[in-house]
Amino acid sequence: MKEILNEKSTASTLMRLSYEIVERNQNADCICLIGIRRRGAAIAKILYENIKKIGECEVLCGEVDISLYRDDLSLIGEKQPIVNETAIDFSVTDKIVVLVDDVLFTGRTARAAMDAVIALGRPAKIQLCELVDRGHRELPIRADFVGKNVPTSLKETIYVKMPEYDGGTMSINIDSQ
Repeated sequence: MKEILNEKSTASTLMRLSYEIVERNQNADCICLIGIRRRGAAIAKILYENIKKIGECEVLCGEVDISLYRDDLSLIGEKQPIVNETAIDFSVTDKIVVLVDDVLFTGRTARAAMDAVIALGRPAKIQLCELVDRGHRELPIRADFVGKNVPTSLKETIYVKMPEYDGGTMSINIDSQ
């Protein structure tokens, strides 16, 4: 496994993404960050703290579980999906929603997350923020904010390590199989 970004460079990338989100939405009354469970939710919390420090706009933060919106449930072999909690204690109607996730690959997770958010209300706009874009889209989905583009082969996997799930420090790694 090869490290692409260490803890310091990942934190710097997240701060840059925070500034980009604020800059692109500078006339917005409120930005709603919604992290896709699991690692996307952890990343959204970091962006939330960064944007609060920047202090130019109101920001809300929540997390969404996309289990019921996935198009591959029958392929997973589960009869009933394990549904985790969606924690959004604000209305998304007429708000700018920034969906946050760790790695953009096929686009299917982002599509499921959009369906989950739209089920909660009608946002004015949905934007997508990805820490890593590795290519290989199966759906016409593109991120509005990208931390790092990492062209990969289908035999490679990107791992975003987060202390709350993996222990240690935050980093981005690539592994060839």
